[in-house]
Amino acid sequence: MSTLSLFSEGNQAVPGSTSWYLADLGEFRGKQELYTRQAPQRLKALREHALIESSVSSNRLEGVEVAPRRIHNLLASPKPLFRDRDEEEVRGYREALCHIHNNAADLDLSEETICQLHRLTRGQIWDAGCYKTKDGDITERYPDGRERVRFRTVPALETPRYMTGLISDWGRCLEERWIHPLIGMAAFNLDFLCIHPFRDGNGRVSRLLLLLQCQQQGFEVGRYISLERLIEQHKDRYYETLEQSSQGWHEGKNDPWPYINFILSILRTAYQEFAERVGDVQAPRGSKTEMILAALQRLPPEFTVAQLEQACPGVSREMLRRVLSAQKGKSVECLGRGPGAKWQKKG
Repeated sequence: MSTLSLFSEGNQAVPGSTSWYLADLGEFRGKQELYTRQAPQRLKALREHALIESSVSSNRLEGVEVAPRRIHNLLASPKPLFRDRDEEEVRGYREALCHIHNNAADLDLSEETICQLHRLTRGQIWDAGCYKTKDGDITERYPDGRERVRFRTVPALETPRYMTGLISDWGRCLEERWIHPLIGMAAFNLDFLCIHPFRDGNGRVSRLLLLLQCQQQGFEVGRYISLERLIEQHKDRYYETLEQSSQGWHEGKNDPWPYINFILSILRTAYQEFAERVGDVQAPRGSKTEMILAALQRLPPEFTVAQLEQACPGVSREMLRRVLSAQKGKSVECLGRGPGAKWQKKG
């Protein structure tokens, strides 16, 4: 039994912490239209930057990385030349994001859509868009060479049946109002990851589906603030809650609330950041300058230019240094010399 179908029985009590998340998100959704009427140029810059951050962070979570100096050309050029598979997959994720942003209202959440998103993120690899043909468990590897099976996924032969059932449960959950759509969405996400329908790329597709479902339910924040970047910033908690909530999944005895609350917390954090960046702005700045200043707030008290560069994909090092120089003595101080020098935030 899937997590989502457990809610059809009507005997799942919603924890108080979850109710608070829902209340906050409902309030943010009510202010969403007001925010999106303001500063169209700033909103455009946020959308463009979110595309870059999401493409980089979602792939980096899966160990797929590209050199910072390549990111701008890779994601901005109409027809980039790929140097390796990693670059192709990062660009493919951007194409999948654009597909969702441009067509969310018209996309059915179906097996066809899910396979299409997988195909976009996986490029020209042989099984792009196809369910797995061999069983594959989720294994954790330790530095000393030890391994442990963190979760046993659905067998390959049963994957099509489970996916058909999951899609059906999602439709019924919305139609019959089993539970609040945001709770149902997070439960769907958990079930998708437990089924693990593809040989590779399941995490990335799960995050794309999260974005799609959010937009279809009227929660538009993922257009402007990268949900993937926030998940990456809290990746330890992401993997911890995923493991907690997947225990007992096959027997229908799992506790979904740790993972559901994590997903809701990511959405709330995204809306809080959106409100800070758009809802309460007074004096306009250049879009890239604003992105860099926002990234500085997220960095530890001491940082390097390389860390700031990683937090601002698509922004040149020259631009980063220009903003740091302008902030020197105001909000930051340089603690040394040379490209590897540390900087320190003041206050």
